[in-house]
Amino acid sequence: MSDMSLRPGAGTPPGPRLNLSSIFSNTRDLALAAGVVAVVLMMMIPLPTVLLDTLMASNLILSLLILLVALYTRKATDFSVFPTLLLVITVFGIALNVSSTRLILGQGAAFNGRMIRAFASFVVGSGGTEGLVIGLIIFIVIIAVQMIVITKGATRISEVAARFTLDKMPTKQMAIEAELNSGAITEEEAKLKKEEVEKESGFYGSMDGASKFVSGNVKFGILVTLINIIGGMIIGITLHGEDISQVAGTYIAFAIGDGLLTQFPALLVSVASGLLVTRSVSNGTFSEDVSNELSKDERIFFIGAAVLLLFALLPGFPWYILIPMSALLAFAGWRIHLSNTKKAALKAGGMAGLVAKKPEKTGEAEVSAVTPLEPLTLELGYGLVPLVDKEKGAELLERIHRVRRETALDMGLKIPSIRIIDNMRLDSMEYCFKIKGMDVGRGKIRASAYLCILPPGGVQEEIEGEKTREPAFGLPAVWVSEDKREEAERAGYTVIDPPSLVATHLTEIIKRHGAEILGRQETDDILSTLADQYPAVVKEVREGLSLGQIQKVFQNLLSERVSIRNYVSILETLADYAKVTKYTWVLTEKARQALGRQICLQYATEDPDTGQHSLHVLTLEQQLEQKINDSRVEDAGGVHVALEPGARTAFTRALNKAMEGMQNLGYIPVILCSEATRPLVKQLTAMDAPALAVLSVPEIAMDMKVESIGVIRE
Repeated sequence: MSDMSLRPGAGTPPGPRLNLSSIFSNTRDLALAAGVVAVVLMMMIPLPTVLLDTLMASNLILSLLILLVALYTRKATDFSVFPTLLLVITVFGIALNVSSTRLILGQGAAFNGRMIRAFASFVVGSGGTEGLVIGLIIFIVIIAVQMIVITKGATRISEVAARFTLDKMPTKQMAIEAELNSGAITEEEAKLKKEEVEKESGFYGSMDGASKFVSGNVKFGILVTLINIIGGMIIGITLHGEDISQVAGTYIAFAIGDGLLTQFPALLVSVASGLLVTRSVSNGTFSEDVSNELSKDERIFFIGAAVLLLFALLPGFPWYILIPMSALLAFAGWRIHLSNTKKAALKAGGMAGLVAKKPEKTGEAEVSAVTPLEPLTLELGYGLVPLVDKEKGAELLERIHRVRRETALDMGLKIPSIRIIDNMRLDSMEYCFKIKGMDVGRGKIRASAYLCILPPGGVQEEIEGEKTREPAFGLPAVWVSEDKREEAERAGYTVIDPPSLVATHLTEIIKRHGAEILGRQETDDILSTLADQYPAVVKEVREGLSLGQIQKVFQNLLSERVSIRNYVSILETLADYAKVTKYTWVLTEKARQALGRQICLQYATEDPDTGQHSLHVLTLEQQLEQKINDSRVEDAGGVHVALEPGARTAFTRALNKAMEGMQNLGYIPVILCSEATRPLVKQLTAMDAPALAVLSVPEIAMDMKVESIGVIRE
């Protein structure tokens, strides 16, 4: 046989190999599963006394370890396995109880369990009636302490903690979302915080149920002890023919030893349970919390020392104990006083250094306790990050800067810096706009493709590609590769690259939600800027109206896509009518009338020959307009329309029909009505036709030609 045939890969393939690493990696899981099954089988299979002693010692040390872990745990959720571990160790203790009961009742005086005998002799003593009574009383006291004090208190705290944790869970999640949206934390930090909230909720919910295991274990221990005593006496007297005093001395001693040996570990676990649920607000270990909180003020130690010294001077009190204790307390207070004085000096020196020396700039920006939501945010999927990468051109950043500049010139609204962040929760090619943390628009793009929008009149030839809808206006479109761009342009499609698409969507978002972006601070900035050139106007309007009323008028104009760049005309109008009314809806109508020519030109068409501007409008039937006016409801919040549902539906149907006819003629739909009716009609159309322009007669410029295209009837 040649060497070639012996190498793997030559000739026949090697056979399956035994993966020892996977077997050893599962050893702990197999051992744990076998242990749980063995605990259940212990209740049915008799155990040798040597094995019983070993398991009882293991139960004792395991309970002690659980208590120590609870003492050194900083947060309750760091010991998240505790509820499950509590169930397992409770079942383990019950199994030991059942096994020991079988051996005690079966063997009687011949029972040779060393652990139980040791506990019985330690509590009962040398024997006799007095020892049995004392041992029984000690057992009852321990059971009472565990059942009435520790277990009941821990159970109640678990219930309250679970209820309050579940109630606070939505609030905590909203706070995390707010921090994420404001940029105070990253996506990974937000994910970890949410997992921590869910983990905390699950832990306290589990503890609420697991605490019932402890109380049930105590009741079971009392029952088993009574069974050992009563059953043992019956067996000893009737079956073994023993004397009653001998039977009582044997079985009562064994019952007390068995009860203490199983209930003492349960007591340790109960204390651990109480420690965990009572330290829900702590971030340190139990020893750290005690040390920090008891050493805050040295006066309490000096007062305690004085009280002990006073007791020592009274006749009958053990002065030889109280005086040393008083001295120890005084010494502890003195040490704490020195420590606190040193800390105060270091703190004062540190503060002085901070005042004397300017803080050095570091790479990390300090996060304020108050982090407002960003006015406007753009979130990108990871696949769109190259669009804002400066090393790759950052085309989108330039487009966004241009949109902000054009919006300021067009709408008179200064857009604050737009925060751009990546969001792993979005699809790789998805983006999302948010205003003050709320989603206002999103879309999906193809970074290396072009969006071809189908024009209203159709195209000469359709091109193949991924069909979709343009995100800003919902127009039908198709994604094509770069090599089909010229073909799409020749066919009549409107071709847009991805950065331009996002910029167009941003422009539409600003126009739709400009009123939400403009806040009081932005309004105050506008007035402060105008005060340099028009101080008289700004002064008069500030004296007549509050900042909130001025802001509301600006917002009302922006909500109907009316530019507020002509600030002076708006403010002069507000100053004129501020002495007459404070209703912002009335002031808005007067401001619109002052901007009448500007508003009309938004929707008018120009005759190329004469240069005459014509406004093509829809009017309301007189009876319908009167019905709308009759439904007017006025209050402090403004004017509202209260048409009956049937009349509202009929109006909407007639409006849609009239708008369709006007659009077929190639005109922008505009409704013309009286000044009193205009805000009511705008409310009626805001839901079904938010972009519909509604003008009043006083808004029409004197040289504007008005042509009625149709009448909206009931």
